[in-house]
Amino acid sequence: MMIDYATKRRNMVESQLRPNGVTDPRINTAMLEIPRELFVAPMRQPLAYIDEDVAITDGSQARYIMEPMVFARLIQLAEVGPGDVVLDIGCGLGYSSAVLARLAQSVVGLEEDPQLVADGNARLAQIGAANAVLVQGHLNQGYPQEAPYDVIVINGQVAEVPSRIFSQLRDGGRLVAVIDHGPIGKASLFTVNKGAISQRIAFDASVVRLPGFEKQRPLFTF
Repeated sequence: MMIDYATKRRNMVESQLRPNGVTDPRINTAMLEIPRELFVAPMRQPLAYIDEDVAITDGSQARYIMEPMVFARLIQLAEVGPGDVVLDIGCGLGYSSAVLARLAQSVVGLEEDPQLVADGNARLAQIGAANAVLVQGHLNQGYPQEAPYDVIVINGQVAEVPSRIFSQLRDGGRLVAVIDHGPIGKASLFTVNKGAISQRIAFDASVVRLPGFEKQRPLFTF
């Protein structure tokens, strides 16, 4: 039996996003129109619209597509505008980049696996997201080649954000991420103002950790 993905998208917006405070009509429209099922493995397409993270690769360093409600609230927190240049860290096969491309001027999606990058770019081309491109690199290094960015989105839970990633934001730029805080993460908005970084915790969230962002232990010398 054929799955009616258009109905699943509508149900996602009406039952997961709107009741949980996603009020930006641009975000709701983008997530209503972009085929989320295209950005997961074929065997997992029936799971694409459930309200939890869904694996898109397997193994110890598996990559996930973030839970729809948390992702939508996170990018709403970033207040992405039509003139913004966005870095999308840990973008998987590019779903998050596709949504952000509807909101921003341009999007650079960053992944470590070159096969994910190639497959993701093919999917972006398939839906006509000409202002988004996926590039290969270490997630915890960011992508300084296209910096500075107005917005940086980190797709996953992290212990901390490295200073080298903050340094890729332009003055007045925003970064959103879910930060470890005991048993549950805290979705946070970071802003940069004349080199000073401020953090505002917006809501509780529990999403899969993004590898490479573990807290660094201080080095001691004797």
